[in-house]
Amino acid sequence: MRSKFKPKLTWTLLILLGIGMFLPVPYVLTTPGPVFNTIGKVDDTELISISGTQTFPTQGELNMTTVRETGGPQEGLDIFQALWGWLDPNSRVVPRAYIYPEDQTEAENAAQSAEAFSTSQSHAIAAAMKYLEKPVVETIVVTSIGVDTPALDKLRAGDEIISVDDVAMKSPEQVVAAVRAKPIGTNLVFVVKREGTQLTQIVTSIPKPDDAGTVEDESKIPYIGIGIDVNYAASFPINFGVSGVGGPSAGSMFAVGIIDKLTPGALTDGKIIAGTGTIDPTGNVGEIGGIQQKLIGAKKAGAVLFLAPQGNCNDVVGHIPDGLTVASVATLADAIAAITAFNNGQQVKPCTGD
Repeated sequence: MRSKFKPKLTWTLLILLGIGMFLPVPYVLTTPGPVFNTIGKVDDTELISISGTQTFPTQGELNMTTVRETGGPQEGLDIFQALWGWLDPNSRVVPRAYIYPEDQTEAENAAQSAEAFSTSQSHAIAAAMKYLEKPVVETIVVTSIGVDTPALDKLRAGDEIISVDDVAMKSPEQVVAAVRAKPIGTNLVFVVKREGTQLTQIVTSIPKPDDAGTVEDESKIPYIGIGIDVNYAASFPINFGVSGVGGPSAGSMFAVGIIDKLTPGALTDGKIIAGTGTIDPTGNVGEIGGIQQKLIGAKKAGAVLFLAPQGNCNDVVGHIPDGLTVASVATLADAIAAITAFNNGQQVKPCTGD
C-alpha cells in the first residue's frame, strides 16, 4: 500500500518545493549602482546648474555614488535572488527589517526617499555657502503631504509657507504651534508661495490619527498632515538636474560640486573622485548605508579617491578595492582638504576601525 501512493506524494512535495523557491523571503539585495558626476551632465542636463553669479570651468569628475536595491518594502526576494546575492562578493543580502519599517509601503518609501533627496540638496547649498562665506536665504516649506489628510489637494510639497492665520511663519516649530493652538475642526488660513505665485488655502484640522481617545477629548492633537522643514537657498539660482535617485546620501558630493563650480581652478585636478555622505546645513558629513557597494561602484567608474564619512569607517576597513584611496571625512572642510592633499601627493586621513 505504501508504494502505491509514494509517487503521488513525491510529486506533491516537488511541486510544493518548486512553489516555495519562488515565494518571497524577507531580505533586500544591495548591489553597486550607477555613479553621477555632480559637475557634469546626464542627458545634456547639468546635475548642478548655477546662474546669476560667476562660475568657473571644471575638470575631471566628482561622482556621487548609489546603491541598487532589490526587494523593497513588502516585496522581498525569491530564494534564487537571495542565494545569488550571498554568493556574489560585490553584493550584500540583509534582512528587510534592517532597512524598511515593517508596515511601510512602496509608495511611502518612494515619497520618503524623494523628500530626503530634496532635503540633501537644500542642505548642500547651505553647507557650501557657509564654506564659501556667502549668504543663505532661509524659507519654511512643505516637504510632504500625507495620504487622506486635510492638506491633500490644498497644499503641495515645495510650497513656501508665508503665514498661517495672518501670522508670518519664521520656523517649522512656529507652523506646528499655529496648527495646534486652535481647536480641532478649525479652518486654518495658509498663505503660500507656489512656483512664484502667492496663494491662499483653507485647511481644516482633524484629530491626529495615532492619538488615543475620542474626537471630543481635549487632549487630542490638531493635525493637517504635512511635513515641514527649513529650505536653504543661495542668493542666486542653484538647480539640480538628476532624477530617479532618492535618499540623503548625495548631500556631501553635491556640496563639493557646488564649491568646485564657484571657485577658480579645477578642484579635482582632472581626476575622477567619488564619495558619499549626508550633510547638514553647517557642513557636518554623516554616515550612510551601502558603503561597501558604493566603493565598488566608484572603482568601476574609474575613481582614484573616495570620500567616506568618518562614521562609516568600520564598514570601509578591509573592503577597499585595489587602487582606490579612501579618505575619512567628518565635515565638508575635511572633504575639500582631502582632495587638495591627494592632488598634492600628500597622505589623506585614512579610515581606521575601532
